[in-house]
Amino acid sequence: MHEKLISAAIEYDRGDAKRIQHFIKVYQFAALIGSEEGLSDTEMKALSAAAILHDIGIREGERLYCRCDGEIQERLGPDIAKQIMAAVGGYEDVAERAAQLIGRHHTYTDIDGADCQILIEADFLVNLYEDGCGADAIKSAREKILRTKTGTSLLDTMFSLKEQ
Repeated sequence: MHEKLISAAIEYDRGDAKRIQHFIKVYQFAALIGSEEGLSDTEMKALSAAAILHDIGIREGERLYCRCDGEIQERLGPDIAKQIMAAVGGYEDVAERAAQLIGRHHTYTDIDGADCQILIEADFLVNLYEDGCGADAIKSAREKILRTKTGTSLLDTMFSLKEQ
């Protein structure tokens, strides 16, 4: 269903295999968690679009400000994401919510819905692995960030937390 959006995001991030690999993994984890947690079709569509495009502000942040931290991603990402969704078409019904999710995916307080929580969790699952985080960081994320049964179970399984 999201193949055209994925292709557009890959094209946008052309030449940056790491970033492309990252958003594909976040998208897959978000889809799995969202499905297991029983999100509606509309919530899943917004979540999927946001997961695919969650880091879309990085390139522009690097170009404009020589930085790509979470604040920059949240500020620049939503407008770029809306442009890409409009160009691809088919996301008119969820574009605003997807943009809101992108604009909050590094804000871990006042989470305003299951879709937002799941996007944050999916990004954490991927970042913890990609960044080579140690046991303390993983346990801290489990305690402070993860809230869904599915996301917590994935983290425990991926990093063998229950066995320690």
